[in-house]
Amino acid sequence: MHKKFANIAVFIEFVTSSGLAVLFHWVLHYKEVGYIIFATGVLLSLATYLLREEMEKTREKLIEQYISAHDITFAIAGITDPECHAKAHELLAGAKRTIQMLQQGFIPLEETEFYLEGAMNVEQARNEVKAVDPVSTGWESRGSLLNFYQANLRAVERGVKITRIFVLNRDELAFPEIQKIILQQFQDGINVRIVFRDELPSVGELSGRDTSSSYDFAIYDDRVVTEVFGQSGKYFGRKTTQLPEVDKFLHLFQLIEHSSHALSIENEALVLATEMIPIAS
Repeated sequence: MHKKFANIAVFIEFVTSSGLAVLFHWVLHYKEVGYIIFATGVLLSLATYLLREEMEKTREKLIEQYISAHDITFAIAGITDPECHAKAHELLAGAKRTIQMLQQGFIPLEETEFYLEGAMNVEQARNEVKAVDPVSTGWESRGSLLNFYQANLRAVERGVKITRIFVLNRDELAFPEIQKIILQQFQDGINVRIVFRDELPSVGELSGRDTSSSYDFAIYDDRVVTEVFGQSGKYFGRKTTQLPEVDKFLHLFQLIEHSSHALSIENEALVLATEMIPIAS
């Protein structure tokens, strides 16, 4: 109906201008004025017709965008069960957090995706990989972690420098399985260092970063960063290539590296700084 009314209005404008043109041409005998009125009327009718068409198209697009932008809101409004309604809001809150993370330039990753992304970036690395990891088991048994470590070894063979700083408590140095993990990577040509949790940079030194950091991240050629979330949730970690964020992780790595301890092997024993830790057989 709206479209029909618009067409009728254009028709009325055309008839009115034509009538005035006929009046001046045949009745008042002002031919030039009649021609001018007729031409002006036709142009105005055409202009108003095109303007109405453009406004109608714009209106339809805005309505489509509004409906598309409020699909989720309309869907939640249609939920009548209170418990289902509460669950919907919970899911919506999680989606908002994910979108905010994407807006900041971080891509959330599940655990398998995280180690796959890490392996791919190690394979693509040409110069250096800098990593900070808590000492955890599974380096030689879990499939995703094992494949990630194999990518590390291939990178070392290509001449890529890999520095890995393990984060651990002082009493964990006595655990044979931890000594085995550290020694294995040390012997495989990875530049392994150790930092104790009580020597990690303080919160004040981490201005501008999330203070709930897991201290579990890797930097690939100073251009890509992957980080494990400090708290468990839907996603295991995240990835970013945003230069300001990469610079923050580089600064954090420098602080951690400054507090770390170098390693060496003496008489079949793993030596950390001035402390000698026997190697598990």
